Amino acid sequence: MKQEMHVLGIDIAKHVFHAVGMDDRGNVVYRKRVSRHDLIPFLAKLPPVRIGIEACGGAHYWARRFREHGHEVKLMAPQFVKPYVKSNKNDSRDAEAIAEAVTRPTMRFVPIKDVDQQDIQALHRVRERLIGERTALVNAVHGLMHEYGIVMPKGVAKFRQAVVGKLESEKDKLTPLSQEMFWKLVEEFAALEAQLAYYQEKLEALAQTHPECQRLMTIPGIGPLTATALVAAVSDASAFKNGRQFAAWLGLVPRQYSTGGKERLLGISKRGDSYLRKLLIHGARATIRWVGRKTDRRSQWIRQLVERRGTNRTAVAVANKNARIVWALLTSHQAYELAKG
Repeated sequence: MKQEMHVLGIDIAKHVFHAVGMDDRGNVVYRKRVSRHDLIPFLAKLPPVRIGIEACGGAHYWARRFREHGHEVKLMAPQFVKPYVKSNKNDSRDAEAIAEAVTRPTMRFVPIKDVDQQDIQALHRVRERLIGERTALVNAVHGLMHEYGIVMPKGVAKFRQAVVGKLESEKDKLTPLSQEMFWKLVEEFAALEAQLAYYQEKLEALAQTHPECQRLMTIPGIGPLTATALVAAVSDASAFKNGRQFAAWLGLVPRQYSTGGKERLLGISKRGDSYLRKLLIHGARATIRWVGRKTDRRSQWIRQLVERRGTNRTAVAVANKNARIVWALLTSHQAYELAKG
């Protein structure tokens, strides 16, 4: 039966994997429950086949391992596999659905990341977690100080500047125990700041040495953070047909709800990576702040759009345009040139 197998769907997990093989007509010819230890030896004995996997935790690692043994590996978003699950859900039926979905000619696949991309993405994930912890800590200190009649200005930057002076100037409102507690919290805040600075330096250093990042940073509104995040997320930009498809993958195009020949466009779809979308929109907001001082065609377009549609919609439009430019630069391997007025 192994010789008849053309497609293999694997439902990956931490310890137990389920594999379902199909022939060229879609008939199930193989079912197997495999342990993590036995998975690679099992696949090493198979002739080259197309392997389908859901894009989930560990999927990129396994995809690279399967490729080493000559197999063609395709990753798919779980929401595109779900319609092929028949009857009640279990791991074997999930593997069967994966095997069926990977054969569809209209299926959309997720590019497989290499180890360097995962390194950069891991740096971003850790940095984002630390930012969340810092925000939670600042909010907690705000609330605790308020209980003692001490009011701090909003924002991390103002907290950083004012917290030490505030504790010293209003120490009469605090007991020895509360003073000790607040100074411990300030030390914790300083430690988080030092960790964030470390990861920021790492990402900036990577951006300065990576050729793709250097090209992307020529686009107004894209700095080291956004450039490294884009390179980490997109292994092969040519997997997208055009820039519009890339922007749609990032969720920067309108949601559509059309029927009966009547088109209805809603707000942005918010599909894809919310972290990437956030960075692009924040970068677009920074660009909008300075367009009043510039006379190039891009700045003129942004100014007119702000007047017609407002700052928020303009920020999304600029982020969409930047996403399309990113696709063009990644596929053509050229730097961005600003059009003059």
